[in-house]
Amino acid sequence: MIAVPIQKNINELKMEMKITDLNGLEITVTDLNKAIEQVENFKDMHHIPPVPADKERQNYWKDIYHKLLVLKIKIENEQSS
Repeated sequence: MIAVPIQKNINELKMEMKITDLNGLEITVTDLNKAIEQVENFKDMHHIPPVPADKERQNYWKDIYHKLLVLKIKIENEQSS
């Protein structure tokens, strides 16, 4: 009998998914697809009229977004190998 690996949804994985933010804090990701969806909304938000902190916040969320996408690609590559 040959064992065939079963493709699982990223969120069904039993591994703990973590990223580190720009402040060095570790963030545990429990639902990767939902996290990407939420951060996608945050990364370009700004006040009208803009306030000085907008750029810093946008950079923070863009960094988180990039790290989530890298994590997703890493997991997908591990599943396909």
